[in-house]
Amino acid sequence: MQARELHTRVTDMSFVVATAGHVDHGKSALVRALTGSDPDRLDEEKRRGLTIDLGFAHCTLPSGTHVSFVDVPGHERFIGNMLAGLGPAPIVCFVVAADEGWSAQSTDHRDALEALGITRGVIVLTKCDSATPEQIDHVSSQARTELSCLPDAPLVTTSAVTGDGLPELLAALDAVTSATPPPATDGRVRIWVDRAFSITGAGTIVTGTLGEGTVTTEQNLELTSAQARTRITVRGLQNHNSAVSSIAPVSRVALNLRGVSAQDISRGDALITPDAWHVADVVDVAGVAVDTIPTDVTVHIGAASFQAHVRPLSHRFARLKLSRSIPVQVGDRLVVRGSGERAVLGGLTVLDVDPPELFRRGSAAERAHALDHYSPADFTAELTRRGCVRESALTTFGYDVPGEADQLPAGVQRMGAWLVRDDVVRTWVAQVARVIEDDARDPLSRGVPLAQLAKSVGCPRELVEGLVESPAEVVSGFARLPGSGSLGAAEAGVAELERRLSEHPFDAPEARDLEDLDLGVRELAAAEQAGRLLRLDGGVVVLPSTPARAMRVLAGLAQPFTLSQARQALDTTRRIAIPLLEHTDARGWTTRVDGNLRRVRG
Repeated sequence: MQARELHTRVTDMSFVVATAGHVDHGKSALVRALTGSDPDRLDEEKRRGLTIDLGFAHCTLPSGTHVSFVDVPGHERFIGNMLAGLGPAPIVCFVVAADEGWSAQSTDHRDALEALGITRGVIVLTKCDSATPEQIDHVSSQARTELSCLPDAPLVTTSAVTGDGLPELLAALDAVTSATPPPATDGRVRIWVDRAFSITGAGTIVTGTLGEGTVTTEQNLELTSAQARTRITVRGLQNHNSAVSSIAPVSRVALNLRGVSAQDISRGDALITPDAWHVADVVDVAGVAVDTIPTDVTVHIGAASFQAHVRPLSHRFARLKLSRSIPVQVGDRLVVRGSGERAVLGGLTVLDVDPPELFRRGSAAERAHALDHYSPADFTAELTRRGCVRESALTTFGYDVPGEADQLPAGVQRMGAWLVRDDVVRTWVAQVARVIEDDARDPLSRGVPLAQLAKSVGCPRELVEGLVESPAEVVSGFARLPGSGSLGAAEAGVAELERRLSEHPFDAPEARDLEDLDLGVRELAAAEQAGRLLRLDGGVVVLPSTPARAMRVLAGLAQPFTLSQARQALDTTRRIAIPLLEHTDARGWTTRVDGNLRRVRG
């Protein structure tokens, strides 16, 4: 990305195509012939004539579709780099030299395709100018047989030296890309970083493949790495060496980032839409013969690779404990290699990105049985386990949640921001009724606070009020039965106290008077909750209307006034006057002028 003024352009339809195939079978030469650009970037690659790391080039197909090529190394020593390029690409150009035929790394790369679940591409026979017709026929048949994972891929014979077959290859790529379903342009963004560097005057640059969603300049993203999660801003964008204001998938993209140093970014880090992804280091997966996979493996996803510990749950399912947290979703494909080995062991499909802990004996077998009902396309099994889950959580897990209620799975209902199983709702309703009924046995109870009620039945606080059914009711944040809130045996004492205070509002009872009326702390608290008494500091009990009556008296005094003047006007004692004035101060009705004087506000 050049440090120059950006002009505004939005990219047209584009795709990313990765090469694959044995070393020296002509992948880079083919890309060079198609694009006019040398994908080998490193001096060592040019000196040795050997692709070591990922290379990039692009061209425009006859239809006008833009194609970005990611050229991968074929040598077995660089299989990790190969997977970093192949992982994010939806389409492959699988190269087999017609004069050599199927070779060792052809098998490794084929296994990688199968592990990644890549099924779209073109089979390209290269070096046909050096092969006999019989060799071409034999290698064509051989490639078709070996590449059953690309069942609909056209096969094209080419020569990068003579140019034979290149127009046909471009036409074949046009056919494959046109038949590929377009990705969602309004989806969430996840870009696996494959390069990070800095340019004087521009700052930090990263490159990667944008597979879904749209990126724009000044957009905020989150960088997830092995060390931290950092909010960054997209300062600028480039696609095919041109500055753009917005890029849609599937595209190679270079991003100029603000808020992070290139030294803090590595291959395999990811740029994601903030708060839209679940970032996890434990996942449950499905595969073939996963119980034969080594305990410690190397796992690849996108451009990332890291170590993982495998806990088999059955022959089909396993739990992976990853050495780092990654943004992952159900349906993601993981490639597994033995630690220290070069060959691909197989592919795994992520089924659960937030699995339950396994504590009890036999819990692994139970979990395997549950996973047998999981599907990346259906969240029913996930909801069956949880009973209740936020819709936004399912979205971050990678599930597509229907917007219409009649499109939800049977037995599921939407309650606010939550999706809940019908049987769970029925259980909650019954439990809520039981808790309210139990509480109503206490005549001094005002009801059950809604937060306490939610905790008692194990439902989200924001849903509990909707579970209170008639004849129960919710009053001022308390759930209760109609008629609750009477003071029971304390009623007579409170009524007598109300009568006395209505005649002498500033003559609060002494502690012994309250004892004589059988009014203890609990009874007074219930009366206050019912709005019949007001408790001030120091154990002073008055009517709720007493402070307002006091204000009418105090407003008639010469302002400001002293505590003594207030006490005399109210015909009360310091024991009562002090907490009463502190109460009016707290309400903002009176205010202190200095240490001795107050005045009535307003």
